[in-house]
Amino acid sequence: MTSKLTVQTPNGNFDAYVAMPAKLPAPVVVVIQEIFGVNAVMRGIADDYAKQGYIAVCPDLFWRIEPGIEITDKTEKEWKQAFGYYQAFNVDKGVEDIAATLTAARKIDGANGKAGVVGFCLGGLLTFLSATRTDGDAFAVYYGGGMNNYVGEAGKIKQPVIIHLAGNDEYIPADAQAVIKDALDDHPLTELHFYPGRDHAFARKGGAHYDEKDAETANARTAEFFQANLV
Repeated sequence: MTSKLTVQTPNGNFDAYVAMPAKLPAPVVVVIQEIFGVNAVMRGIADDYAKQGYIAVCPDLFWRIEPGIEITDKTEKEWKQAFGYYQAFNVDKGVEDIAATLTAARKIDGANGKAGVVGFCLGGLLTFLSATRTDGDAFAVYYGGGMNNYVGEAGKIKQPVIIHLAGNDEYIPADAQAVIKDALDDHPLTELHFYPGRDHAFARKGGAHYDEKDAETANARTAEFFQANLV
């Protein structure tokens, strides 16, 4: 079953897509979008988490730019749009909106109080920053672009974090990955996984760099991680 959640902030309200599991009570997983908005791919990921037994909530974090943005990665025009949204997006406000989403999602009828965050691409960066700035209970980062610029916040991590990085990521080059590894590899609450030969967005079904085997491996690790920390 799917529905809509309205999240309130001091600057206005925005909507989130909600997919409910078959059994309640259940923990929440907040699913953070890529640069294409809350599109069919993100709703599908939320639906998959609902099938795993979570209340899955996917907030419209581009609402400050334009509510309801929903494009694909299939055309050059859409890619240009997506990068425009990315450049216009305020990361700090986005993390504040995730904090507000966590608060609202925990109040959904049937939520058990536990709430995790998972994000991809831009959403991966936002998930990492959620681990340093919000009260979530567990965080799963997929190839968070720009994470290397924020690892100085690692000392603020209070709950477990799992991070998936593509070995040949065009947006997170080797030097950036080295910064991430140096900062987080020995952190007691972080778990790093590297996928050699993979490119950015290797876990996006239907994407140009999708790799079924490594996507399944990463998703299985995340499922085990959330099971251990949220259930």
